[in-house]
Amino acid sequence: MTITGTAPDLDAIRAQFPALTQDTLFLENAGGSQVTAGVADAMHAYLRDTYVQLGAPYALSRHCTRIVQQAHDDVRLFMNGDGAGEVVLGHSSSWLFRMLADCYADVIEPGDEIVVAEAGHEANVGPWLRLERQGAKIRWWRVDPETGASTLDGLREVLSERTKIVAFAHVSNLLGEIIDIGAVTQAAHAVGARVVADGVAYAPHRAIDVQAWEVDWYGYSAYKVYGPHVGALYGRHDAFAELEGPNHFFVPKGEVPYKFELGGVAHEACAGIVALRDYLQFLSGRDVYDRQTVTDAFDVMEAHERPLQERLVAWVLEHPRLRLIGPEHAGADRVATVSFVHETKSSQSVSIVANRQDIGIRFGHMYAHRLCAAMGLEPDDGVVRVSCVHYNRPAEIERLIEVLDPAV
Repeated sequence: MTITGTAPDLDAIRAQFPALTQDTLFLENAGGSQVTAGVADAMHAYLRDTYVQLGAPYALSRHCTRIVQQAHDDVRLFMNGDGAGEVVLGHSSSWLFRMLADCYADVIEPGDEIVVAEAGHEANVGPWLRLERQGAKIRWWRVDPETGASTLDGLREVLSERTKIVAFAHVSNLLGEIIDIGAVTQAAHAVGARVVADGVAYAPHRAIDVQAWEVDWYGYSAYKVYGPHVGALYGRHDAFAELEGPNHFFVPKGEVPYKFELGGVAHEACAGIVALRDYLQFLSGRDVYDRQTVTDAFDVMEAHERPLQERLVAWVLEHPRLRLIGPEHAGADRVATVSFVHETKSSQSVSIVANRQDIGIRFGHMYAHRLCAAMGLEPDDGVVRVSCVHYNRPAEIERLIEVLDPAV
């Protein structure tokens, strides 16, 4: 880890998030993080002062057009996709994965195989199952029912020369385990398949690097990475070229991202995305927005998250009546999303104990319904999930443990 600027301390970081002045403990960040004051202010100012249509020749419209373009440029740099691909913005990652699968419906042929990860968030599972209507054959990348792990050997068993797509989660938003995305992509490309990676649970914690991983498609949600409620999908140039986007017939096929942004994007959300660069510069201690700024900022985030992850994992493992769901260790190969179940009590009852003390944690299947079923967990009750990000304090973890200890 090498940080080129001066990193701020935790108090300075928390001061950037107005919501953190409340009494609520925000430990449900995997469902959506808080936004910085700069993001909120930028969106408010856009709606108040510059709420006009794009593409017109007058000055204010040209200004707004530049903001929307800048948002795409910023996200592409954020994902390290400059020169390799383009970025599409949409209502959410779920919407974008569904849109992508619908586009593939036009090119998938009977007998083509699609590998879908059983551990995935339903956003990147359900849309691909629909392609069975086009004659596609679904092959499941199964999990170990004891650990929930998805192994490379398990993936290789279901790959074939008929495989066209491999859809999986870079990080399970229930398990917290980081998949070796480079190895998955290499295995998929070896049989000529495209990879569609769900990076929603990875993006708040580590820097995305689509070029290093050589992924074809990679999506994440900005509202889980300190920004507005919008999704982003990166695609390589050659991957886009194979598909026809859903936008109106008169929009040329090669006009990416517009051809894939039916109805356009939320302009005020784009203003919020552009404002997020200020926060990344703040974290990195640098006065420019470039790739080094992004990687430095995430190095700072990881350093603040590591002790939170270690404390949570240790507490669960040490407790005789709790079972950790996910990797049974802390470290670089998992994120600070920690799930567990009690040997006799429901996840709902445990979670509610914390909720009544204004501690935001959650229970359920976390949209990994199939994963819960595969592990023998009742999906509706699922797990108790505690999900931290870099702005959480160690004292918040201690408060959670103090509240939950008597209950479990």
